[in-house]
Amino acid sequence: MFLPVVLTGYVLIPTIRLRNLFLLAASLFFYAWGEGLYLLIMLFSIGANYLVGLLVAGSTQQRSRLLCLSAGIAINLALLGVFKYANFLVDGLNAILAPINIAPVVLAPVHLPIGISFFTFQAISYIVDVYRGHAEPRSNPLECGLYIALFPQLIAGPIVRYEHIARQITSRRHTVERLADGIVLFICGLGKKMLLANPMGEVADQIFAVPVGELPALVAWSGALAYGLQIYFDFSGYSDMAIGLGKMFGFELRINFNYPYISSSFREFWRRWHISLSTWFRDYLYIPLGGNRRGRWRTGLNLLLVFFLCGLWHGASWTFIIWGLLHGVFLVLERGRFGRLLETVWRPLRHAYFLVFLLITWVFFRAETLAMAIAYLSAMFSFGSLFSIAHPVGLYWSPAHLLVAVIGIVASTPLVSLGFRRLVLVAENNPAWQGIVYLCRMCGSAALFILCAMALAAGAYNPFIYFRF
Repeated sequence: MFLPVVLTGYVLIPTIRLRNLFLLAASLFFYAWGEGLYLLIMLFSIGANYLVGLLVAGSTQQRSRLLCLSAGIAINLALLGVFKYANFLVDGLNAILAPINIAPVVLAPVHLPIGISFFTFQAISYIVDVYRGHAEPRSNPLECGLYIALFPQLIAGPIVRYEHIARQITSRRHTVERLADGIVLFICGLGKKMLLANPMGEVADQIFAVPVGELPALVAWSGALAYGLQIYFDFSGYSDMAIGLGKMFGFELRINFNYPYISSSFREFWRRWHISLSTWFRDYLYIPLGGNRRGRWRTGLNLLLVFFLCGLWHGASWTFIIWGLLHGVFLVLERGRFGRLLETVWRPLRHAYFLVFLLITWVFFRAETLAMAIAYLSAMFSFGSLFSIAHPVGLYWSPAHLLVAVIGIVASTPLVSLGFRRLVLVAENNPAWQGIVYLCRMCGSAALFILCAMALAAGAYNPFIYFRF
């Protein structure tokens, strides 16, 4: 009921100021529905960053502005540290204390508020962009709250940069065409999640649950492939839904995924994958650290530090840290002689190199523990046991799942999009074709939405794999 009620109420409200107030109330209600009293954490974040933004903008001395900014960043990182990393840090400390016979530190499990990594990074973007003069601070705290708490991208991204949306908060266009585009994009994202990501998740969950000592190599590789498809369509699906919802309310949010699996290197991958996060780390961490301006060794160190923190941002676990460092290592290698050598290789071979090593890194992202990840990788490379009678591939991959995988592989390339764009270009000067394109878009979206509704009604498997974010 939430979206129809909010969208209807929003359209009926006459002024942008009242619409913003209504959207903020709806967003806070949306978050409170899932997190209850932990809404207070978000309200504290909104209030603190609103005040920091005013102090930064109102200070005339550079030293005081920098001091206010540093205090604001410290507050935001402290929120993450307490709620996301406290247990991880205590576990690490206890591992150090145990060999020297010191009593362990006891800390009850700390609740992780959903989406805290996303709205904290947006809050940091707000105060940094104000400090840099890229956008003016909000004089109205409700508008600052709307930027941080806007429900379409609140719990699963993308990370919306303040400078990209500052003007849209008080001045945005609402048209029937934008509303229609938003609805279609939302349905496409929902289809990615329900019809592609979820079936692939079922396969991946079953395979990763098999004792690794019994897992043949072919099944292990297929499990990594299934997870690679799951996480791409899951996350890009959420992003499409968020961008589509934004369009419905007049916001233009930037693209977050641009067919990352067609990449032929990790450098290209990070220009296409989770663009809002990669550009956030680039602009707010990598470049301030010196970027690539201080020599080869410093550039490599900056990349490793950025991707160490990128891995840690994804979850308080050594598996995420290793995942991030592996990507950092590949990026460092590709910036040097290895990268120049790679450029001379036939592109299909470069693409194969990238996909093989990407699937290896996804194992660390998926595994619950570091020991499990290492054991799973050993199964992937145990080519002496390529097949197994006890665990044949067909036990996990039904014909329906194989069909979904084929559709997913095709959908992870721009083939379908390019075909539709070509059809639109042909129809530009032909009224009859324009009607056909419009009918295909409308009927296709309606059919996709019905299939998603059927999948929701018929299946109990609908994981939210970003709760650790």
